[in-house]
Amino acid sequence: MSATAATAVEATARARLAFLRACELDVAVRKPGNVSDASPGHGMHSALFRASAQTAAGPLFEAGARVGARIEAAVAATLAVAGCNTNLGILLLCAPLAAAVERQPGANTAGRLRQALEEVLADLDLEDTRATYRAIAHAKPGGLGSAATEDVHAAPSLPLRAAMALAADRDRIALQYRDGHADLFGCGLAALGTHPARHTASAVQRLYLTLLSTIPDSHIVRKQGPQVAQSVMLAARPWLERLWQQGIGGPALDADAGFVAWDEALKATRTNPGTTADLTVATLMLHAVLDEPGAPPGPPRAA
Repeated sequence: MSATAATAVEATARARLAFLRACELDVAVRKPGNVSDASPGHGMHSALFRASAQTAAGPLFEAGARVGARIEAAVAATLAVAGCNTNLGILLLCAPLAAAVERQPGANTAGRLRQALEEVLADLDLEDTRATYRAIAHAKPGGLGSAATEDVHAAPSLPLRAAMALAADRDRIALQYRDGHADLFGCGLAALGTHPARHTASAVQRLYLTLLSTIPDSHIVRKQGPQVAQSVMLAARPWLERLWQQGIGGPALDADAGFVAWDEALKATRTNPGTTADLTVATLMLHAVLDEPGAPPGPPRAA
């Protein structure tokens, strides 16, 4: 194996660990409206998400695979173990990142990795679209509906990035394809910062609430309308302000009965900020890849 190939293998292994760590934090930390160890919901429980991450990691980081093939194989593997869609949005976001790490294994700064990601997105072709459309149709995400052009149930005619751009005004994950994962590299990374306690439960909650309070969750918009999404955004802001006031190393919000009640109320009304959760996981993966290059993500830290 050449030195370059060995470096790519090492970088991919690190990114795979970062992905698994991000998926673990996704369910280990209470994020209102989402499934967690402390709070199942939407007919699902945290064990399904852990099993999904473990089985999806192999195809997601398959050496040399195109983005569409990674997504399709990872969705198929997930459905085989979970029996439902637990991670489509996560896979859509993380597959281009996985390909970018493999393409440029030395890209361990935000600027360099974003350039590598841009090269991956620019290289997406019609076969990537076909594979991704099959994956989306197979996963059957809630509130998908239909589109006048480039509907996922019809044969595509555009490369994947161009097809995603057509949906960017109604789907925040599609917007990331158009804009080079701007939400992750922008407010996502800024919310986590570089503090040593950045992998605590409170840091994850701060990231989640930052995204939730600034971006209308497109999963909520699709299923329940923009007014509900706006109300969830407004409800998130006082909690986010509290986390900022106490600092990133402070305690998580779980001890507050009001925070727990908000989580339960969202689930009771089937309000699921699923897109925000997907963006949170992908940002956590991205952050871990860039953090302390050459070392794998560390173990969970108590808040």
